[in-house]
Amino acid sequence: MSLHSGEIAAKERFEFGHNWLLFLDSINEERISVAEKSLLMMLKMDNLRGKRFLDVGSGSGLFSLAARRLGAIVHSFDYDPQSVACTQELKRRFFPGDESWVIESGSVLDGSYVARLGTFDIVYSWGVLHHTGSMWKAMENVVTTVSEKGLLYIAIYNRQQFFSAYWRRVKRCYNLAPKLARKLLEYGFWLYFVLGLFLGDVLRRRNPFDRHSGRGRRGMSFFRDIVDWIGGWPFEVATPEEIFHFYHDRKFTLIELKTCGGKQGCNEFVFSRSAWQQKPAMPSE
Repeated sequence: MSLHSGEIAAKERFEFGHNWLLFLDSINEERISVAEKSLLMMLKMDNLRGKRFLDVGSGSGLFSLAARRLGAIVHSFDYDPQSVACTQELKRRFFPGDESWVIESGSVLDGSYVARLGTFDIVYSWGVLHHTGSMWKAMENVVTTVSEKGLLYIAIYNRQQFFSAYWRRVKRCYNLAPKLARKLLEYGFWLYFVLGLFLGDVLRRRNPFDRHSGRGRRGMSFFRDIVDWIGGWPFEVATPEEIFHFYHDRKFTLIELKTCGGKQGCNEFVFSRSAWQQKPAMPSE
């Protein structure tokens, strides 16, 4: 039994890859286009042509695909075998036989494996490092993969005084629960989020159905994201300041920041290695 399958059997890890396999059928041109735009927006680029792009924890493979379509030379890896299969399936559909897109099984916590990868112009890890079971070690390991003039784009769960502890209990209970109880939790929280977000969107005069169609900010699936959210275990969190100081101490400068406004969700960071300053100011939200 592999380490990953042993963790699943012991209910110490959520089956992220299984969730993403169920997402594959909904990937279409609209979702891919939204994913591409979200990458370019945060990276402040017009395209990724010729850039070496490392996808740390490729998950569904959607953003590896987006980077490849934008012209990047892509290297994807994931710890979950089914996530690796998802990424391979997207390559089979859109870039069969492409030598500029490499997909592997690997762990960001395996320092020797990460060291062998070399360096990249863009290192991307959205919502992954906090699910490794050793977030700070994972954050340390990716440092060596960023080239001298490279960018690091990560997203990490926001730390909240009360709600982080609450969601930790929810996620632990979900993973320990039998299959039927998990389904009840999934649809119960789906209804909870839908009602809350629907009312919020209506009050803000936004179209609430954008979340379901792929026109949302990252092209992901609203329901599959909810399953990922309530099941995502292991689970760690950090404040924007903690992430900022961690990478500043390693001579990275924060050049783009998007927070979740102190609420549940992920804060997004783009760090530059070449723009490092001795005493930078942290950008405002």
